[in-house]
Amino acid sequence: MTEREAVIDAFLAENGWQGAKRNPLPGDASFRRYQRLTLGGRNAMLMDAPPPVEDVDAFVAVARHLKSLGFSAPDIFAKDKANGFLIIEDLGDETFTRLLASSNNTAEAELYQLGVDVLIELHRIEATGVMPPGLKDYDDDKLLDEALLLVDWTWPAVFGGDAPGDVRNAYRNAWLSVFAQLRSQPPTLVLRDFHVDNLMILDGRQGVARCGLLDFQDAVSGPGAYDLMSLLEDARRDVGDALKKAMLERYLTAFPDIDRSAFEATFAILAAQRHAKVIGIFTRLSRRDSKPAYLDHLPRVWRLLENALPHPVLAPVAAWFDAHFPPEKRGINI
Repeated sequence: MTEREAVIDAFLAENGWQGAKRNPLPGDASFRRYQRLTLGGRNAMLMDAPPPVEDVDAFVAVARHLKSLGFSAPDIFAKDKANGFLIIEDLGDETFTRLLASSNNTAEAELYQLGVDVLIELHRIEATGVMPPGLKDYDDDKLLDEALLLVDWTWPAVFGGDAPGDVRNAYRNAWLSVFAQLRSQPPTLVLRDFHVDNLMILDGRQGVARCGLLDFQDAVSGPGAYDLMSLLEDARRDVGDALKKAMLERYLTAFPDIDRSAFEATFAILAAQRHAKVIGIFTRLSRRDSKPAYLDHLPRVWRLLENALPHPVLAPVAAWFDAHFPPEKRGINI
C-alpha cells in the first residue's frame, strides 16, 4: 500500500466508510481520480484531488452554491482539504455520453434540450445571485494563457522546436485584439466544462434538477455563451449542424432582448479560444502525461477551430493561422 492509499483509508475510516469496497472510475484529463464507495447498501464517491494541482475547496464552494440555486450538483459528505479528498454524493452512471451511445436521434435532442435548459435557468439569475463569493473573472490574462497552450505545446510537436519569439508575440496580440468583444455580454457563472461527459440524468427529479452536474471546480465569472458553446462544440463528440442550430435558437429565444449579433461574435471568439486551448491540452496529455488517446480527437477540434475562424471578429486570429500554421500542418500526426 502506498503512503497516499494509507491516508485515504484513514480518511474513509474517520468518516464512516471503513472497509468500503472501492471501485475506480475511468480517469479524465485532470489529476483527479474517482472511486465508487459501497458499504452496507450505501454508495458514495471518493474524489482524490491531490494538492497543489487540484483544489477541493473550489469544488465544494461551487457545488453547494449550485445546490442552493436548485441545480443538481453532488452533496458533500466529508472533506480533507490538506490531502485533497472529498466524499461526495454518487449521482449514478447515466451520463449523457453513455445514454447517447445507445440512443436514437429523439433521445439525443431531448438530452441536449435539457442541457440547454439548465443554462437558460442559470443565466436567468441575476449576476449578484448566480455567482458564489470570491469567483475569479475569466479575464484576458486567463483566456490568453489558455490559448497559448497551442503554441507552447502543439507548435513544438508539429514544427520540432519552440515558436519563434515574434511568432508567439503575434499570436498573443491577435488574441488580445479580439477579447474586448467578450465584455459586450453580461457576466454570469461559467462552469467551464459543460459537455455531455459531465452531465447526467437523475431519475426521480423534475425539470432542470433532473440534470446532474459534474466537473465545475474551475468555474469563473464570464460570458454565458461559453458553456453553451462547450456543449454544442464538443471536443469528443460530433454535434450535427441541425441540432446545434436548434439548440442555439432554443437558448436565444429564451432571451428575447439579447443582441444576437454580439452574442454570435462572442460565441465565435470563445469557440476559437477553447478549441485552440484543447488542441494544446490534448498535445500536452500525449507528450507529457503519456495519454496518446486524446490525439484521436485532434482532427475534430481542428475542424471546429477552422469553422470558427471565418467570423469577421476573429480576422486577426485567422490571419495569424493563415500566415504561421497553414492547413497542411494542422492535421499532422504528432
